[in-house]
Amino acid sequence: MTQATSAKVTKLNRVERNAWTKQKIFEAATKVVGKYGYAEASVARITEAAGVAQGTFYNHFENRQELLDQLLPKIGLDMVHFIRARTGTASAARQEIERFGAFFDFIREVPEFLRILNEAEFFAPAGYQKHLDNISSAYVRILRRARTAGAIKDFSDEEFEAIVHVLMGARSYLSRRYSYSKDGVTAVPEHVISAYRKLLTRGLFNEGSPHER
Repeated sequence: MTQATSAKVTKLNRVERNAWTKQKIFEAATKVVGKYGYAEASVARITEAAGVAQGTFYNHFENRQELLDQLLPKIGLDMVHFIRARTGTASAARQEIERFGAFFDFIREVPEFLRILNEAEFFAPAGYQKHLDNISSAYVRILRRARTAGAIKDFSDEEFEAIVHVLMGARSYLSRRYSYSKDGVTAVPEHVISAYRKLLTRGLFNEGSPHER
């Protein structure tokens, strides 16, 4: 911790200081799990990266597993806020394309996301499920608003939930294919954005074609 940072922290009240310390632990855990994986993310490694004592860690978390179960949902909500801040007020279709692009911007800022997500199902299943629930429920609300505005028709809430998981899966697999490499996380190619836009706005198959009649 730098002298300037230390001076700022001392000016915080107790609640603010606790929140600041917990955030530092989350940030350190993100780096450690992203580099070593859940299995090797020890409390010692995390507290060393956070610059706090191990005793301080246990003021905020009962044990290592509690932190790991909270990590992915925390990152997921950060992602929701990040994407929301980069989504304008254009048409519903345009907003979805903006959300899609913003997701890839987010993983460039948090390159550890994919490993944390992929390993969470096995090492932090409670956190993994909470993350899915958080993201899907937020996404379904977006689609419901679009339906109310008349931008989406003929879809039920149950179908929205299925569609949300399709869109979430698209982000996961496309990021693995086009963004992550041995050199780090790179910008997604423009043709991926255009393919997603065409799929959403035009559909893949033309039911009015002669073969379908």
